[in-house]
Amino acid sequence: MMQAKNRVVALCALVLCGAAGISMASARHHGDNAALPNILTFDTMYGVEGPFLGEANAIRGVVGDEAPWEVERFIKGRLAKSGRLQILVRGLVFADDPSVPPELVGKNDEETFRGLVSCLTEEGETIVTRNVETDGFPADRDGNSYIDAKVDLPNPCVAPIVFVMAGSEEKWFAVTGFESEEEGEDTATRSR
Repeated sequence: MMQAKNRVVALCALVLCGAAGISMASARHHGDNAALPNILTFDTMYGVEGPFLGEANAIRGVVGDEAPWEVERFIKGRLAKSGRLQILVRGLVFADDPSVPPELVGKNDEETFRGLVSCLTEEGETIVTRNVETDGFPADRDGNSYIDAKVDLPNPCVAPIVFVMAGSEEKWFAVTGFESEEEGEDTATRSR
């Protein structure tokens, strides 16, 4: 049973990567002058925890959930210049933390996940934040989902941040970023 699930996950990841490659090849074939049609691609996200919980340290006005979440498997995605947002979510669940009820640890209690893109953009002579989000996409109890939608990005869209949001409220569970698992890892080594 586990092998079958792993094959399905691998196939989904392969399809997402293949779709990105086809999209890039198609854009080049049709005369798109940009070398890559993507604004952002990512292979990792950071689950909400610690000081990001709740309202105190919202990111660009987006509040973190009040309970910690973790990415047990992976989250991969891309944001295209056209506004197409694709996020393959595998294992976005409540973290094993004393603040989480034991029956929810390692589980997702949301029926849907949404994607949100936060951009800095121009408004006259000032810089403002614009957040655009998708509708909800089905999410299972194991924290698996596939978000595939087109959002209306502001022009310009500078320094984009992508969030996986709750379907039922305006709170994020995961955001583009990472946390190293290796204690004491040298910053210079990581940046090479």
